[in-house]
Amino acid sequence: MDRERHLAETFVELADTLVDDFDVIDFLQGLATRCVELLDVAAAGIVLADQGGSLRTVAASDERARLLELFEVQNDEGPCRDCYQLGAAVVNVNLDGARDRWPHFTPRAIAGGFRSANALPLRLRSQVIGSLNLFHAGIGGLPSAELRMAQALADAATIGILQQRTIRRGEIVTGQLQAALTSRIVIEQAKGILAERLRISTDDAFRVLRTAARSRNRLLSDLAGEVADGSADPVQLLR
Repeated sequence: MDRERHLAETFVELADTLVDDFDVIDFLQGLATRCVELLDVAAAGIVLADQGGSLRTVAASDERARLLELFEVQNDEGPCRDCYQLGAAVVNVNLDGARDRWPHFTPRAIAGGFRSANALPLRLRSQVIGSLNLFHAGIGGLPSAELRMAQALADAATIGILQQRTIRRGEIVTGQLQAALTSRIVIEQAKGILAERLRISTDDAFRVLRTAARSRNRLLSDLAGEVADGSADPVQLLR
């Protein structure tokens, strides 16, 4: 029952996008975190396509997944790239057997502690805006019921993003995705500053930043910008 309640709460969160201060980065970060909590996966990451159709990393459950996603998009190789280009799920790939398929990505993923992977499209009908990537520490991946649940989460997130953009702002979707990708760069800068100043890991730095933004009712990207330009005191964010 606890898992069912947690799942129901997650779908409510994914549907709650029609607000003026909607923050797509924080929204997708929540999706990545929830996937690890709800599914039998070690890590999750999310990539979105920019205006030119190139994939960019926007959210990850931890630093290990974020770095792997960055490597994947930089080398234009891996499950998220195949998933986005095909508009179809890449399911339960044993990485030990995928060295020919992804010669650069596979050794990096295995070195990071992952043995299998899934990639599910962020898709509404024929429109694909990115992919949700799920990494496993063991071989075998997800059973069909959990794959359906993961795709349902991805679908709900996609609907929420597109609905918010088209109804609330009336802007072109790709333009808003580009703004989100730009915000992610500032967030990464802020994470690095917090990690250095507070002598903590980058994962903990992100948690500090996100918690501070929520407790202050601030956009994650706005607070990150203040950390990056020095107008926000890292020590104060801990309070």
